Amino acid sequence: MSKKSLWYTRCPVPTAFSLALWNGWLDEEFEADGIEVSSLLKSTDRSVRESHFDHTLADSFRHGGNTPPIWSRAKGNDVRLIGLSWTDQPQFLLARPESGIKTAGDLKGKRLALPRRPKDSIDFTRANYLQFYETALASVGLTLKDVELVDILVDRAFLDESGAPTKDGSLWNAVQLRASQREEIAAYWRGEVDVIAGSGPRGLENRALLGSHIVHDISQQPERIAKTSNSFPYTFTVSGRLLKERPELVARLLSRVLEAAEWAKTHHDDAVRVVAKELGVAEEFVVEAYGDELSRKLDVNLSAENVAAIRLRKEFLLKHGFLPADFDLDQWIDPGPLTEAQKLLKERGQQKKQNARAERTVASA
Repeated sequence: MSKKSLWYTRCPVPTAFSLALWNGWLDEEFEADGIEVSSLLKSTDRSVRESHFDHTLADSFRHGGNTPPIWSRAKGNDVRLIGLSWTDQPQFLLARPESGIKTAGDLKGKRLALPRRPKDSIDFTRANYLQFYETALASVGLTLKDVELVDILVDRAFLDESGAPTKDGSLWNAVQLRASQREEIAAYWRGEVDVIAGSGPRGLENRALLGSHIVHDISQQPERIAKTSNSFPYTFTVSGRLLKERPELVARLLSRVLEAAEWAKTHHDDAVRVVAKELGVAEEFVVEAYGDELSRKLDVNLSAENVAAIRLRKEFLLKHGFLPADFDLDQWIDPGPLTEAQKLLKERGQQKKQNARAERTVASA
């Protein structure tokens, strides 16, 4: 079966997928096949762009936060999980210095902002921050019943502010991302809530803007699995039909992403620059959020600890009513493309070494 196009989307987070795109490797990989690799941003059809969340567009890939693909699979949509990645970043609660809230133990009886976005197909932000709060409270023997969760209505959808059509690029530009917590910050500023959540470079930027201090950083939990959230781990998914009909295309694309993860290890500054561009923040916030580890932690895998974390995330979403039904996680995962992609990457590396030796031989002749 011939293909003329492959589609992709990714969240504004650190991924090797983004590095492969910025290096032009996906276009390079499929140019000889006459296959165009395009962002969902290219389409003006809202239903196509909505595939960022429901993953219903055929012949498409997604790399990013785990809530939408878990939700999509729970709905019965034809999507398969072929990889996971984990890039540590701060995930924290913010409060005013004068509030008296210094640690998670001080949260009892306090008002915690919880966004509610009814115009989005899946309220992944609410699900994410709810887990932040639950994890922070559990660390000191408290539960969600010990605090007041204050609903913050966000009467707009993420897609309402996505960018202008273009073949390349993320759906979310710097302007939209800067406004993503507008309503929560306004409520915090007016004194209607005591605490808001934050994460990554954008959260650190908000902390600087508000003059707040970090009450509790979930990323400092001693056990890795306790850090689980929408961002831990990121999911790499693909349309089930594409995987069934053209598994070799899936493996080839994934192999270039794996190559980008390896490339990042020796191109740290470039990786920082790309991530800052993707998130729409200053590079200083990227460095503060990820440190020297950024370029060494972009690998895509299906490690036992990552699978355990995604299982825990699914259970959390199900417990709190974010999923319409349960599903078999093991049946959702297909390790085949990753195995084949690793093989292709190894072969590509061997070919490059052979080419380099041949060039040296010619040069010395």
